[in-house]
Amino acid sequence: MSKAFCHACFLRYGYMISISQVLAESNPARYGTLWRWFDELYTLLDLLLQQHYLSWARASFSENFYGLKRMTEGSKSGLRPLRRKEYWKSLLLLVLVPYLRMKLEKFVNKLKEEEDYSIHNTTSFRKRWYKAILATYPFVKFAWEGWFLFYQLRYILWNARHHSPLLKIAGVQLTRLTLEDLHAMEKTTAKTSSGQANDSMGQRMKDTMKKVLGGVALSVSSSLSLGVFFLQFLEWWYSAENQDTLKSLSSLPAPPAPIHFDLETYSPLLPKLKTVCPLCRKIRVNDTALGTSGYVFCYRCAYYYVKTHQRCPVSGYPTELQHLIRLYTPDG
Repeated sequence: MSKAFCHACFLRYGYMISISQVLAESNPARYGTLWRWFDELYTLLDLLLQQHYLSWARASFSENFYGLKRMTEGSKSGLRPLRRKEYWKSLLLLVLVPYLRMKLEKFVNKLKEEEDYSIHNTTSFRKRWYKAILATYPFVKFAWEGWFLFYQLRYILWNARHHSPLLKIAGVQLTRLTLEDLHAMEKTTAKTSSGQANDSMGQRMKDTMKKVLGGVALSVSSSLSLGVFFLQFLEWWYSAENQDTLKSLSSLPAPPAPIHFDLETYSPLLPKLKTVCPLCRKIRVNDTALGTSGYVFCYRCAYYYVKTHQRCPVSGYPTELQHLIRLYTPDG
């Protein structure tokens, strides 16, 4: 069950990230912001989606997809309908925990890149702090994964009530949807649509937004299989093997050098002398090329600019620290 939930969430996240990456690569000037703030936008959409399903079906998007619902645990009276307290705890755990985990993994990956390409002094406090985080993170991740594995083994082998510790923290338990639950969900939808004529304008707008969000959620749920196929097609299309095949079939000449898209005031123009760095306007020191555009800068200039802006200073192409390529002359 837990693997099915993770698989559905992974497919939804992978589908959105593939679309954002394709848009950012096709037009960095227009869709670069979408790629830089993708995690926040995805979390906001996920918050709206999970809030709708918790209010309507008393379950998350993935749980409702597999015909499950959340019930509040009681010490004596057994399972009860989802209360307001457990509702908010479930919503926060469904949205906030994946977001913090994504940001932590990206932060650690960024520290690894800086560890490989950084020019800071190895004895500085910042460098030692980075090394301490990188040394601790594998044990933290191992403990986190082991915690979930322990609950899953208890659920499979000893018939425990929770397959995830997050359900235990939220104070809820998963059960199957019954025929009465399905009828109640249909009545709620019909009541919302029939009561719009007698409600105020604000309530009408609120109900309309809920209806639109429900339609979007239903469309996402029904098109999940199509999205999986489209995701796999994008992965194949942008794979290295397919790109090599396309290059071998085409004999087009090399395209001209890229130019900056929005021509912002702080974007440097290319100097006339080829040995001058476009950023500092001095003779280049430790020549370094950007793999995304091919332009050459001083290593220190390129490092700090890419670290701050995540793009090429001349072409505007999205660029990371691993795209810095040191150039060496035959005489030195």
